[in-house]
Amino acid sequence: MTVTDDTATLLADWQRWHDAREATLREPHGWLALTALEWLDVTPRAVADLPGTWCAPGDGSVEIVASDADGIEVGGERVDGTATVRPVDGAPGVLVTVGERVVELARRTDSYALRVRDPRATTRTGFTGVPTFPVDPQWVVTGRFEAYPAPERITVGAVVDGLQHFPTAVGTVTIDLGGREYRLVALAGKDGGLSLHFRDATSGASTYGGGRILRTDDPAADGSLVVDLNRTVNLPCAFTAYATCPLPPAENVLDAAVEAGEKLPDPS
Repeated sequence: MTVTDDTATLLADWQRWHDAREATLREPHGWLALTALEWLDVTPRAVADLPGTWCAPGDGSVEIVASDADGIEVGGERVDGTATVRPVDGAPGVLVTVGERVVELARRTDSYALRVRDPRATTRTGFTGVPTFPVDPQWVVTGRFEAYPAPERITVGAVVDGLQHFPTAVGTVTIDLGGREYRLVALAGKDGGLSLHFRDATSGASTYGGGRILRTDDPAADGSLVVDLNRTVNLPCAFTAYATCPLPPAENVLDAAVEAGEKLPDPS
């Protein structure tokens, strides 16, 4: 690859973005800090090595029973008796603190998950970075966005058997890779922009088998947008067995090998 001024700018911008990405992964209670995933039911029980008992009574809530000495806090208040929280399906979980650990209580359809985030997790303390393909200008392409008449709630599977996710699809993005056009279902981004969640010919080989995701800015008024595949990232499930990530929409499976962005994480 010949390094031109434009290429040098691409590399410098990508490096700043990549450094910020890895800093996010290293956060004390981020995805690398997960140490447990448990599914709750109506029976109160101890979970992992946590104090107190935890259950999902079947009324849309999670119930925690603990004493003051257990050190469990909900909303900054110490639990001394019974505390009830109500996770929302598909949304980030309710966070409960137990010492330096954070317990996430999440709802997935009609199931309730408990995840423990421990800053001392070896997946976090031993993290040395995410392997990536070399940054290359050829993977920066102009896409064409076509909006649906109205956003559509779609159903996709999950890396956990039996679970489903219900993202909002807002249209399609067409890109040209190696002289061939591909049309991807575009999901609404969490903070604006679009999310392109896809599998390609590298999935399950040099990249994570469950697919990767690329977030873009909002399209221009004419529907054009920059699709920089160098910024394609792994979902949390590539780093931990304790995630419940969605799978890509069925339409978003490419027979091209997208040798750009993040590779399979190194085994910890």
